[in-house]
Amino acid sequence: MRSVILEDGSDFGAWRSAARELLAAGLPPAQVQWQVGGATDLFGAAPAPAPADPPAAAVGRVPREFMSLADTVLAHSDPRRHAVLYRMLWRLTHGERKLLQIATDDDVSWAHIAAKAVRRDMHKMKAFVRFREVAGPEGAVFIAWFEPLHDIVARVAPFFVRRFTGMRWSILTPLRSAHWDGETLRLDAGADKADAPTGDALEDLWRTYFANIFNPARLKVRAMTQEMPVRYWKNLPEAALIPALIQDASARMQAMVDKAPTMPQRRIPAPVKPVPAPLPGGSLAQLREQARQCRACPLWQPATQTVFGEGPDDARIVVVGEQPGDQEDLAGRPFVGPSGELFDRALAQLGIERHALYITNTVKHFKFEPRGKRRLHARANAQEQAACRQWLAAELDRIQPRLIVCLGAMAAQNLFGSEFRLLEQRGQWITLDESTRGIATVHPSYILRLPSEAARAAAFEDFVRDLDRMRELAP
Repeated sequence: MRSVILEDGSDFGAWRSAARELLAAGLPPAQVQWQVGGATDLFGAAPAPAPADPPAAAVGRVPREFMSLADTVLAHSDPRRHAVLYRMLWRLTHGERKLLQIATDDDVSWAHIAAKAVRRDMHKMKAFVRFREVAGPEGAVFIAWFEPLHDIVARVAPFFVRRFTGMRWSILTPLRSAHWDGETLRLDAGADKADAPTGDALEDLWRTYFANIFNPARLKVRAMTQEMPVRYWKNLPEAALIPALIQDASARMQAMVDKAPTMPQRRIPAPVKPVPAPLPGGSLAQLREQARQCRACPLWQPATQTVFGEGPDDARIVVVGEQPGDQEDLAGRPFVGPSGELFDRALAQLGIERHALYITNTVKHFKFEPRGKRRLHARANAQEQAACRQWLAAELDRIQPRLIVCLGAMAAQNLFGSEFRLLEQRGQWITLDESTRGIATVHPSYILRLPSEAARAAAFEDFVRDLDRMRELAP
Protein backbone atom coordinates (compact mmCIF):
# COMPACT_ATOMS: atom_id res chain seq x y z
CA MET A 1 0.00 0.00 0.00
CA ARG A 2 1.37 3.42 -0.97
CA SER A 3 0.24 6.53 0.93
CA VAL A 4 0.17 9.90 -0.83
CA ILE A 5 -0.16 12.99 1.37
CA LEU A 6 -1.20 16.20 -0.38
CA GLU A 7 -0.62 19.46 1.44
CA ASP A 8 -3.49 21.10 -0.45
CA GLY A 9 -6.29 18.78 -1.48
CA SER A 10 -7.56 21.07 -4.25
CA ASP A 11 -4.16 21.73 -5.88
CA PHE A 12 -4.41 20.22 -9.35
CA GLY A 13 -0.68 20.48 -10.04
CA ALA A 14 0.26 18.55 -6.89
CA TRP A 15 -2.32 15.82 -7.52
CA ARG A 16 -1.26 15.44 -11.15
CA SER A 17 2.43 15.13 -10.23
CA ALA A 18 1.66 12.47 -7.64
CA ALA A 19 -0.67 10.59 -10.00
CA ARG A 20 1.87 10.57 -12.83
CA GLU A 21 4.52 9.14 -10.52
CA LEU A 22 2.15 6.44 -9.31
CA LEU A 23 1.29 5.53 -12.90
CA ALA A 24 4.94 5.37 -13.87
CA ALA A 25 5.54 3.06 -10.89
CA GLY A 26 2.67 0.81 -12.04
CA LEU A 27 0.70 1.14 -8.81
CA PRO A 28 -3.01 0.27 -9.33
CA PRO A 29 -5.66 2.33 -7.50
CA ALA A 30 -6.33 -0.39 -4.91
CA GLN A 31 -2.73 -0.04 -3.67
CA VAL A 32 -2.87 3.76 -3.17
CA GLN A 33 -4.22 5.66 -0.20
CA TRP A 34 -4.77 9.42 -0.59
CA GLN A 35 -4.59 11.80 2.36
CA VAL A 36 -4.70 15.58 2.74
CA GLY A 37 -2.61 17.69 5.11
CA GLY A 38 -1.20 16.18 8.26
CA ALA A 39 -3.44 13.12 8.33
CA THR A 40 -1.67 9.93 9.39
CA ASP A 41 -2.15 6.41 8.12
CA LEU A 42 -3.36 4.21 10.98
CA PHE A 43 -2.32 1.07 9.10
CA GLY A 44 1.29 2.08 8.57
CA ALA A 45 1.20 2.55 4.79
CA ALA A 46 4.46 3.68 3.29
CA PRO A 47 4.37 7.36 2.29
CA ALA A 48 5.04 8.27 -1.32
CA PRO A 49 8.33 10.03 -2.04
CA ALA A 50 8.34 13.65 -3.25
CA PRO A 51 6.57 13.76 -6.62
CA ALA A 52 8.76 14.20 -9.67
CA ASP A 53 7.09 14.21 -13.07
CA PRO A 54 8.17 11.19 -15.12
CA PRO A 55 8.55 11.46 -18.87
CA ALA A 56 5.21 11.82 -20.65
CA ALA A 57 5.90 8.63 -22.61
CA ALA A 58 5.89 6.65 -19.35
CA VAL A 59 2.34 7.80 -18.61
CA GLY A 60 0.77 8.06 -22.05
CA ARG A 61 -1.46 10.76 -23.44
CA VAL A 62 -4.50 11.65 -21.38
CA PRO A 63 -7.60 13.33 -22.90
CA ARG A 64 -7.72 17.07 -22.32
CA GLU A 65 -11.35 16.64 -21.20
CA PHE A 66 -10.23 14.52 -18.26
CA MET A 67 -7.59 17.04 -17.14
CA SER A 68 -10.16 19.84 -17.19
CA LEU A 69 -12.67 17.66 -15.34
CA ALA A 70 -10.10 16.67 -12.70
CA ASP A 71 -9.08 20.28 -12.11
CA THR A 72 -12.70 21.14 -11.28
CA VAL A 73 -13.49 18.00 -9.26
CA LEU A 74 -10.46 18.53 -6.99
CA ALA A 75 -12.22 21.59 -5.54
CA HIS A 76 -15.08 19.36 -4.32
CA SER A 77 -15.34 18.68 -0.59
CA ASP A 78 -15.77 14.90 -0.94
CA PRO A 79 -12.63 13.17 0.45
CA ARG A 80 -13.00 10.41 -2.18
CA ARG A 81 -12.18 12.76 -5.05
CA HIS A 82 -8.45 11.99 -5.27
CA ALA A 83 -8.99 8.22 -5.30
CA VAL A 84 -11.83 8.36 -7.85
CA LEU A 85 -9.85 10.58 -10.20
CA TYR A 86 -6.77 8.36 -9.95
CA ARG A 87 -8.93 5.31 -10.65
CA MET A 88 -10.31 7.04 -13.76
CA LEU A 89 -6.78 8.01 -14.82
CA TRP A 90 -5.60 4.43 -14.38
CA ARG A 91 -8.47 3.11 -16.49
CA LEU A 92 -7.88 5.70 -19.22
CA THR A 93 -4.23 4.71 -19.49
CA HIS A 94 -4.86 0.96 -19.23
CA GLY A 95 -7.12 0.17 -22.12
CA GLU A 96 -10.28 2.23 -21.49
CA ARG A 97 -9.45 5.18 -23.74
CA LYS A 98 -13.14 6.02 -24.30
CA LEU A 99 -14.10 5.83 -20.63
CA LEU A 100 -15.32 9.45 -20.51
CA GLN A 101 -17.88 8.69 -23.21
CA ILE A 102 -19.65 6.18 -20.93
CA ALA A 103 -22.02 8.48 -19.05
CA THR A 104 -23.48 5.58 -17.04
CA ASP A 105 -20.12 4.51 -15.59
CA ASP A 106 -20.11 5.02 -11.80
CA ASP A 107 -16.81 6.93 -11.72
CA VAL A 108 -17.64 9.09 -14.74
CA SER A 109 -21.13 9.87 -13.45
CA TRP A 110 -19.83 10.79 -9.99
CA ALA A 111 -17.09 13.03 -11.42
CA HIS A 112 -19.53 14.98 -13.60
CA ILE A 113 -21.96 15.42 -10.72
CA ALA A 114 -19.11 16.66 -8.50
CA ALA A 115 -17.87 19.05 -11.20
CA LYS A 116 -21.38 20.42 -11.67
CA ALA A 117 -21.67 21.03 -7.92
CA VAL A 118 -18.33 22.90 -7.90
CA ARG A 119 -19.31 25.05 -10.90
CA ARG A 120 -22.64 25.88 -9.27
CA ASP A 121 -20.86 26.85 -6.05
CA MET A 122 -18.49 29.09 -8.05
CA HIS A 123 -21.46 30.75 -9.76
CA LYS A 124 -23.15 31.35 -6.40
CA MET A 125 -19.98 32.89 -4.98
CA LYS A 126 -19.82 35.37 -7.87
CA ALA A 127 -23.48 36.24 -7.32
CA PHE A 128 -23.76 36.38 -3.54
CA VAL A 129 -20.51 37.86 -2.22
CA ARG A 130 -21.35 41.18 -0.54
CA PHE A 131 -18.49 43.53 0.31
CA ARG A 132 -18.64 45.85 3.30
CA GLU A 133 -16.45 48.93 3.53
CA VAL A 134 -13.96 49.23 6.39
CA ALA A 135 -11.69 52.20 7.04
CA GLY A 136 -8.02 51.23 6.98
CA PRO A 137 -4.75 53.14 7.55
CA GLU A 138 -4.25 53.41 3.77
CA GLY A 139 -7.87 54.11 2.89
CA ALA A 140 -11.01 52.06 2.40
CA VAL A 141 -10.83 48.25 2.40
CA PHE A 142 -13.79 46.10 1.34
CA ILE A 143 -14.31 42.83 3.22
CA ALA A 144 -16.79 40.05 2.47
CA TRP A 145 -17.75 36.87 4.30
CA PHE A 146 -18.88 33.85 2.27
CA GLU A 147 -19.52 30.20 3.14
CA PRO A 148 -18.94 28.01 0.07
CA LEU A 149 -19.72 24.32 0.03
CA HIS A 150 -16.44 23.50 -1.73
CA ASP A 151 -12.84 24.75 -1.89
CA ILE A 152 -13.43 27.24 -4.71
CA VAL A 153 -11.82 30.48 -3.46
CA ALA A 154 -8.57 30.07 -5.42
CA ARG A 155 -10.56 29.43 -8.61
CA VAL A 156 -13.00 32.32 -8.22
CA ALA A 157 -10.65 34.98 -6.79
CA PRO A 158 -9.27 35.98 -10.25
CA PHE A 159 -12.85 36.91 -11.27
CA PHE A 160 -13.03 39.41 -8.42
CA VAL A 161 -9.58 40.75 -9.33
CA ARG A 162 -10.87 41.52 -12.84
CA ARG A 163 -14.20 42.83 -11.55
CA PHE A 164 -12.82 45.01 -8.74
CA THR A 165 -9.29 45.81 -9.86
CA GLY A 166 -9.37 49.32 -8.41
CA MET A 167 -10.51 48.23 -4.92
CA ARG A 168 -8.53 46.76 -2.06
CA TRP A 169 -10.56 43.83 -0.80
CA SER A 170 -10.60 40.57 1.14
CA ILE A 171 -12.97 37.61 0.80
CA LEU A 172 -13.03 35.51 3.97
CA THR A 173 -14.35 31.94 4.05
CA PRO A 174 -13.97 29.06 6.52
CA LEU A 175 -11.69 27.14 4.12
CA ARG A 176 -9.34 29.85 2.84
CA SER A 177 -9.30 33.58 2.17
CA ALA A 178 -8.30 35.81 -0.75
CA HIS A 179 -6.77 39.29 -0.45
CA TRP A 180 -6.20 41.88 -3.21
CA ASP A 181 -4.13 44.99 -2.46
CA GLY A 182 -4.56 46.58 -5.88
CA GLU A 183 -1.52 44.83 -7.34
CA THR A 184 -1.13 41.32 -5.88
CA LEU A 185 -3.59 38.52 -5.19
CA ARG A 186 -2.74 36.58 -2.04
CA LEU A 187 -4.41 33.40 -0.79
CA ASP A 188 -4.42 32.73 2.94
CA ALA A 189 -5.85 30.38 5.55
CA GLY A 190 -9.53 30.30 6.40
CA ALA A 191 -11.15 32.77 8.78
CA ASP A 192 -14.03 33.08 11.25
CA LYS A 193 -17.21 35.00 10.55
CA ALA A 194 -16.31 37.25 13.50
CA ASP A 195 -13.35 38.53 11.45
CA ALA A 196 -15.71 40.14 8.93
CA PRO A 197 -17.69 43.37 9.48
CA THR A 198 -21.46 43.10 10.02
CA GLY A 199 -22.58 46.14 8.03
CA ASP A 200 -21.67 49.49 6.50
CA ALA A 201 -23.24 52.83 5.55
CA LEU A 202 -24.23 51.71 2.04
CA GLU A 203 -26.40 48.77 3.05
CA ASP A 204 -29.53 50.87 3.74
CA LEU A 205 -29.19 52.35 0.24
CA TRP A 206 -28.75 48.88 -1.26
CA ARG A 207 -31.85 47.56 0.57
CA THR A 208 -33.89 50.51 -0.70
CA TYR A 209 -32.73 49.81 -4.25
CA PHE A 210 -33.52 46.09 -3.95
CA ALA A 211 -37.02 46.76 -2.63
CA ASN A 212 -37.74 49.15 -5.51
CA ILE A 213 -36.60 46.79 -8.28
CA PHE A 214 -38.53 43.84 -6.82
CA ASN A 215 -41.26 43.05 -9.38
CA PRO A 216 -44.22 41.20 -7.79
CA ALA A 217 -45.68 40.35 -11.21
CA ARG A 218 -42.65 38.20 -12.02
CA LEU A 219 -42.35 36.53 -8.62
CA LYS A 220 -41.84 32.75 -8.67
CA VAL A 221 -40.84 31.68 -5.20
CA ARG A 222 -39.61 28.22 -6.16
CA ALA A 223 -37.44 29.55 -9.00
CA MET A 224 -36.10 32.33 -6.77
CA THR A 225 -35.06 29.95 -4.00
CA GLN A 226 -33.41 27.68 -6.56
CA GLU A 227 -31.30 30.56 -7.85
CA MET A 228 -30.87 32.18 -4.42
CA PRO A 229 -30.87 29.24 -1.95
CA VAL A 230 -31.97 30.09 1.57
CA ARG A 231 -28.57 29.00 2.94
CA TYR A 232 -27.05 32.18 1.49
CA TRP A 233 -29.64 34.57 2.91
CA LYS A 234 -27.99 34.99 6.30
CA ASN A 235 -25.05 36.80 4.68
CA LEU A 236 -27.07 38.95 2.24
CA PRO A 237 -28.19 42.38 3.55
CA GLU A 238 -31.25 42.39 1.27
CA ALA A 239 -32.43 38.96 2.47
CA ALA A 240 -34.25 40.40 5.50
CA LEU A 241 -36.65 42.14 3.09
CA ILE A 242 -37.56 39.04 1.06
CA PRO A 243 -40.27 37.46 3.31
CA ALA A 244 -42.22 40.73 3.52
CA LEU A 245 -41.84 41.38 -0.21
CA ILE A 246 -43.18 37.89 -0.98
CA GLN A 247 -46.09 38.34 1.42
CA ASP A 248 -47.09 41.70 -0.13
CA ALA A 249 -46.55 40.57 -3.75
CA SER A 250 -50.21 39.78 -4.51
CA ALA A 251 -51.48 43.13 -3.22
CA ARG A 252 -48.78 45.07 -5.06
CA MET A 253 -49.47 43.19 -8.30
CA GLN A 254 -53.20 43.93 -8.07
CA ALA A 255 -52.40 47.61 -7.51
CA MET A 256 -50.30 47.56 -10.68
CA VAL A 257 -53.20 45.99 -12.63
CA ASP A 258 -55.71 48.57 -11.33
CA LYS A 259 -53.46 51.50 -12.18
CA ALA A 260 -54.25 53.31 -15.45
CA PRO A 261 -51.81 52.45 -18.25
CA THR A 262 -49.14 54.93 -19.28
CA MET A 263 -49.55 55.86 -22.93
CA PRO A 264 -46.44 56.40 -25.07
CA GLN A 265 -45.64 60.02 -25.95
CA ARG A 266 -44.27 59.25 -29.41
CA ARG A 267 -43.65 56.38 -31.76
CA ILE A 268 -40.20 54.88 -31.59
CA PRO A 269 -38.70 54.70 -35.07
CA ALA A 270 -37.49 51.36 -36.37
CA PRO A 271 -33.75 50.91 -35.99
CA VAL A 272 -31.71 51.65 -39.06
CA LYS A 273 -29.31 48.87 -40.00
CA PRO A 274 -25.83 50.40 -40.13
CA VAL A 275 -23.89 50.25 -43.39
CA PRO A 276 -20.42 48.72 -42.84
CA ALA A 277 -17.65 51.26 -43.40
CA PRO A 278 -15.06 50.39 -46.07
CA LEU A 279 -11.77 49.00 -44.79
CA PRO A 280 -8.77 51.34 -44.70
CA GLY A 281 -6.74 51.06 -47.90
CA GLY A 282 -3.07 50.56 -48.72
CA SER A 283 -0.32 48.11 -47.80
CA LEU A 284 0.46 46.97 -44.26
CA ALA A 285 3.10 49.70 -43.98
CA GLN A 286 0.53 52.29 -45.06
CA LEU A 287 -2.04 50.87 -42.66
CA ARG A 288 0.47 51.20 -39.85
CA GLU A 289 0.94 54.90 -40.63
CA GLN A 290 -2.82 55.48 -40.89
CA ALA A 291 -3.43 53.75 -37.55
CA ARG A 292 -1.02 56.17 -35.84
CA GLN A 293 -3.44 58.96 -36.69
CA CYS A 294 -6.58 57.07 -35.54
CA ARG A 295 -8.86 59.11 -33.26
CA ALA A 296 -11.93 56.83 -33.39
CA CYS A 297 -11.92 56.35 -29.58
CA PRO A 298 -10.30 58.19 -26.62
CA LEU A 299 -7.60 55.55 -26.00
CA TRP A 300 -5.06 57.40 -28.17
CA GLN A 301 -4.90 60.32 -25.73
CA PRO A 302 -3.17 58.74 -22.66
CA ALA A 303 -1.29 56.09 -24.68
CA THR A 304 2.34 56.63 -25.66
CA GLN A 305 1.80 55.37 -29.20
CA THR A 306 -0.16 53.03 -31.44
CA VAL A 307 0.96 49.41 -31.18
CA PHE A 308 0.36 47.93 -34.62
CA GLY A 309 1.01 44.37 -35.77
CA GLU A 310 4.38 43.13 -36.95
CA GLY A 311 5.56 40.28 -39.12
CA PRO A 312 5.81 39.24 -42.77
CA ASP A 313 3.17 40.51 -45.21
CA ASP A 314 2.68 36.96 -46.51
CA ALA A 315 2.57 35.16 -43.16
CA ARG A 316 0.60 31.93 -43.23
CA ILE A 317 -0.25 32.24 -39.52
CA VAL A 318 -1.56 35.36 -37.76
CA VAL A 319 -1.58 35.49 -33.95
CA VAL A 320 -4.14 37.91 -32.49
CA GLY A 321 -3.88 39.03 -28.86
CA GLU A 322 -6.17 41.31 -26.88
CA GLN A 323 -4.52 44.68 -26.28
CA PRO A 324 -1.06 46.12 -25.58
CA GLY A 325 0.36 46.28 -22.07
CA ASP A 326 2.67 48.78 -20.40
CA GLN A 327 5.89 47.58 -22.04
CA GLU A 328 4.25 47.18 -25.46
CA ASP A 329 3.02 50.78 -25.21
CA LEU A 330 6.54 52.03 -24.52
CA ALA A 331 8.21 49.86 -27.19
CA GLY A 332 5.52 50.21 -29.87
CA ARG A 333 5.63 46.44 -30.56
CA PRO A 334 3.17 43.65 -29.61
CA PHE A 335 4.00 40.93 -27.06
CA VAL A 336 7.32 42.21 -25.68
CA GLY A 337 6.36 42.31 -21.97
CA PRO A 338 5.91 39.41 -19.51
CA SER A 339 3.11 37.89 -21.63
CA GLY A 340 5.33 38.13 -24.69
CA GLU A 341 8.19 36.40 -22.89
CA LEU A 342 5.94 33.51 -21.92
CA PHE A 343 4.58 33.34 -25.50
CA ASP A 344 8.14 33.28 -26.89
CA ARG A 345 9.06 30.49 -24.46
CA ALA A 346 6.12 28.42 -25.71
CA LEU A 347 7.14 28.98 -29.34
CA ALA A 348 10.74 28.02 -28.56
CA GLN A 349 9.56 24.79 -26.89
CA LEU A 350 7.66 23.94 -30.09
CA GLY A 351 10.48 24.98 -32.41
CA ILE A 352 8.36 27.70 -34.08
CA GLU A 353 10.14 30.84 -35.24
CA ARG A 354 8.40 34.02 -34.07
CA HIS A 355 9.55 36.00 -37.11
CA ALA A 356 7.54 33.63 -39.35
CA LEU A 357 4.29 34.75 -37.67
CA TYR A 358 2.35 37.99 -38.00
CA ILE A 359 1.52 39.11 -34.45
CA THR A 360 -1.04 41.77 -33.63
CA ASN A 361 -3.75 42.75 -31.14
CA THR A 362 -7.49 43.36 -31.28
CA VAL A 363 -7.02 46.83 -29.72
CA LYS A 364 -4.06 48.98 -30.78
CA HIS A 365 -3.69 51.32 -27.78
CA PHE A 366 -2.79 50.65 -24.14
CA LYS A 367 -5.70 51.26 -21.74
CA PHE A 368 -4.70 51.67 -18.13
CA GLU A 369 -5.56 53.07 -14.71
CA PRO A 370 -2.80 55.06 -12.95
CA ARG A 371 -1.71 53.76 -9.54
CA GLY A 372 1.00 56.07 -8.28
CA LYS A 373 3.92 55.57 -10.65
CA ARG A 374 2.42 52.37 -12.06
CA ARG A 375 -0.01 51.96 -14.93
CA LEU A 376 -2.38 49.07 -14.32
CA HIS A 377 -3.92 47.35 -17.33
CA ALA A 378 -7.64 47.97 -17.88
CA ARG A 379 -9.84 46.05 -20.32
CA ALA A 380 -11.02 47.96 -23.39
CA ASN A 381 -14.81 48.30 -23.48
CA ALA A 382 -17.10 47.26 -26.35
CA GLN A 383 -17.03 50.69 -28.02
CA GLU A 384 -13.23 50.84 -27.90
CA GLN A 385 -12.95 47.34 -29.32
CA ALA A 386 -15.39 48.23 -32.11
CA ALA A 387 -13.39 51.33 -33.00
CA CYS A 388 -10.25 49.21 -33.50
CA ARG A 389 -11.96 46.42 -35.40
CA GLN A 390 -11.34 48.09 -38.78
CA TRP A 391 -7.57 47.86 -38.33
CA LEU A 392 -7.56 44.15 -37.47
CA ALA A 393 -9.92 43.44 -40.38
CA ALA A 394 -7.64 45.38 -42.73
CA GLU A 395 -4.56 43.49 -41.50
CA LEU A 396 -6.21 40.13 -42.12
CA ASP A 397 -7.49 41.31 -45.52
CA ARG A 398 -3.95 42.21 -46.63
CA ILE A 399 -2.25 39.08 -45.28
CA GLN A 400 -4.89 36.47 -46.18
CA PRO A 401 -3.55 33.96 -43.60
CA ARG A 402 -4.30 30.28 -43.62
CA LEU A 403 -4.46 30.08 -39.82
CA ILE A 404 -5.55 32.60 -37.18
CA VAL A 405 -4.62 31.92 -33.55
CA CYS A 406 -6.56 33.95 -30.98
CA LEU A 407 -5.01 34.50 -27.54
CA GLY A 408 -7.73 35.36 -25.02
CA ALA A 409 -11.50 35.72 -25.00
CA MET A 410 -11.52 39.29 -26.36
CA ALA A 411 -9.65 38.28 -29.50
CA ALA A 412 -11.70 35.10 -29.97
CA GLN A 413 -15.07 36.82 -29.60
CA ASN A 414 -14.07 39.63 -31.97
CA LEU A 415 -13.20 37.10 -34.66
CA PHE A 416 -15.50 34.14 -33.93
CA GLY A 417 -18.54 35.98 -32.54
CA SER A 418 -19.82 37.03 -29.13
CA GLU A 419 -21.26 33.55 -28.46
CA PHE A 420 -17.78 31.95 -28.46
CA ARG A 421 -16.87 30.55 -25.02
CA LEU A 422 -13.12 30.27 -24.62
CA LEU A 423 -12.90 27.77 -21.76
CA GLU A 424 -15.36 25.44 -23.51
CA GLN A 425 -14.08 25.79 -27.10
CA ARG A 426 -10.34 26.40 -26.71
CA GLY A 427 -8.21 24.22 -28.95
CA GLN A 428 -11.06 23.58 -31.42
CA TRP A 429 -10.78 24.53 -35.08
CA ILE A 430 -13.22 27.18 -36.35
CA THR A 431 -13.82 27.47 -40.11
CA LEU A 432 -13.85 31.18 -41.07
CA ASP A 433 -14.00 30.80 -44.86
CA GLU A 434 -12.91 28.39 -47.58
CA SER A 435 -9.21 29.08 -47.06
CA THR A 436 -8.92 30.23 -43.44
CA ARG A 437 -9.44 28.47 -40.13
CA GLY A 438 -9.06 29.76 -36.60
CA ILE A 439 -8.29 28.42 -33.16
CA ALA A 440 -8.28 30.01 -29.71
CA THR A 441 -6.45 29.51 -26.44
CA VAL A 442 -5.92 31.49 -23.26
CA HIS A 443 -3.93 34.71 -23.18
CA PRO A 444 -0.47 34.33 -21.59
CA SER A 445 -1.42 36.92 -18.96
CA TYR A 446 -4.04 34.46 -17.64
CA ILE A 447 -1.27 31.96 -16.90
CA LEU A 448 0.86 34.62 -15.19
CA ARG A 449 -2.04 35.57 -12.88
CA LEU A 450 -2.58 32.05 -11.51
CA PRO A 451 -1.85 31.93 -7.76
CA SER A 452 0.48 28.92 -7.52
CA GLU A 453 3.57 27.78 -9.38
CA ALA A 454 2.03 24.34 -9.94
CA ALA A 455 -1.10 25.86 -11.48
CA ARG A 456 1.02 28.08 -13.73
CA ALA A 457 3.12 25.11 -14.87
CA ALA A 458 0.03 23.04 -15.68
CA ALA A 459 -1.60 25.92 -17.53
CA PHE A 460 1.58 26.53 -19.52
CA GLU A 461 1.64 22.89 -20.67
CA ASP A 462 -1.96 23.23 -21.85
CA PHE A 463 -1.08 26.50 -23.61
CA VAL A 464 1.82 24.83 -25.45
CA ARG A 465 -0.44 21.94 -26.39
CA ASP A 466 -2.97 24.37 -27.89
CA LEU A 467 -0.29 26.19 -29.90
CA ASP A 468 1.06 22.87 -31.13
CA ARG A 469 -2.20 22.37 -33.03
CA MET A 470 -0.94 24.95 -35.54
CA ARG A 471 1.17 22.19 -37.05
CA GLU A 472 -1.95 20.30 -38.14
CA LEU A 473 -2.81 22.89 -40.79
CA ALA A 474 0.43 24.80 -41.23
CA PRO A 475 2.25 24.14 -44.55
